[in-house]
Amino acid sequence: EEKILGQLRGVMRDRTSLIVSHRISTVRDADLICVLDEGRIIERGTHDQLLARSGEYAALYERQLLEEELAAS
Repeated sequence: EEKILGQLRGVMRDRTSLIVSHRISTVRDADLICVLDEGRIIERGTHDQLLARSGEYAALYERQLLEEELAAS
């Protein structure tokens, strides 16, 4: 996953790109993240801004972090 993300970042550098993903690791470095629910934007901001709001993005981040920790143990 890291290898693919590294290659994507290189290709997208200095370009406007739209990424659709359910994985936080894929979008966390984006300039702007839009969180969709049933086709509507419910949150938008940077990774840090969205975590600070403790909304849907933060909840998804916590779930994915827990899943990764469980998989590693």
